[in-house]
Amino acid sequence: MADLSQFDPNSVGLLSNNVFGLPFSEEEARLVLLPVPWEVTVSYNNGTARGPEHIFRASFQVDLYDADVKDGWKQGFYMREPDKHLLLRSDYLRKEAELYLKFLTEGGDISENEFLKKTLVDVSNGTKAMNEWVYNQTKSLLEKGKLVGLVGGDHSTPLGFFKAIGEHKGEFGILQVDAHADLRDAYEGFQYSHASIMYNALAEVPQLSRLVQVGVRDYCEEEMDYINNSEGRVVTFFDKQIKERQYEGESLKAICDSIIATLPQQVYISCDIDGLDPKLCPHTGTPVAGGFEAEQVYYLFRRVLDSGRQLIGFDLNEVSTSHDEWDANVGARVLFKLCNLLIRSNS
Repeated sequence: MADLSQFDPNSVGLLSNNVFGLPFSEEEARLVLLPVPWEVTVSYNNGTARGPEHIFRASFQVDLYDADVKDGWKQGFYMREPDKHLLLRSDYLRKEAELYLKFLTEGGDISENEFLKKTLVDVSNGTKAMNEWVYNQTKSLLEKGKLVGLVGGDHSTPLGFFKAIGEHKGEFGILQVDAHADLRDAYEGFQYSHASIMYNALAEVPQLSRLVQVGVRDYCEEEMDYINNSEGRVVTFFDKQIKERQYEGESLKAICDSIIATLPQQVYISCDIDGLDPKLCPHTGTPVAGGFEAEQVYYLFRRVLDSGRQLIGFDLNEVSTSHDEWDANVGARVLFKLCNLLIRSNS
């Protein structure tokens, strides 16, 4: 463990230290954050591939006192540098994908365009390679006994982590905070689209016994049919329903407890920042009106732990760049809360 005798948690975060200004190496840290700078299939705003580096910079402004998990940081958080080769590959494939999407939205017939057919193959191969990279990185960290959090990137990034943690931990459920259901089958022709992450997780991760979605407010008929035909494997608490229950006098505690009752013992949190009110993340990939205040999702997460369930991992995705760093500022604080809760649940 790092020598903290000379470290002042009340002072300014030193840029020579790691995430949140903490003085831990990867070997010393209990929790390791894996950045995944990837956004090939985003269908609206760009910028999430550079979300991890912006969150890292903003993290030095986060105070280390957390009333929910006092001194959690003392167990050590460490964030790796974003992989430059992965980022370059994302940038290259994103340019190809943009041409493809422009052609598609203008009514073009892909079957008659050999170049764009090749683009589909290139993007498919690239996303498969990214998934495999994430799987190998997270598997290695879990085998070393580390707690792991993933920082995207778009929401396509954690599939490999789902697979690794399922193999390592066995049966688990995902608590998904998101404006979108992400249950589309190969959205826009991309098998591993950000809009298909939960469809792919349910298809490819046998240990995933239940997907519980909260805050969903933008979805298509195909996704609604998938939920209705899932035989209870997918349980969705739509934003509209949650708010109507509150309007009619039901407490947030009662609503959270009804959500938690559907979760298995081991819980993984998949947090798309667009699950929050877009005033907190205006530059995210696909912002949607509505959503939660940050403290509301923190309350839900705390209730999960208070129920006796174990948090086994998390991802934070779709935090984008902005001229004033507001999105990264919020993202860094959500990340700090998730880190502390993962520590609390495994102490």
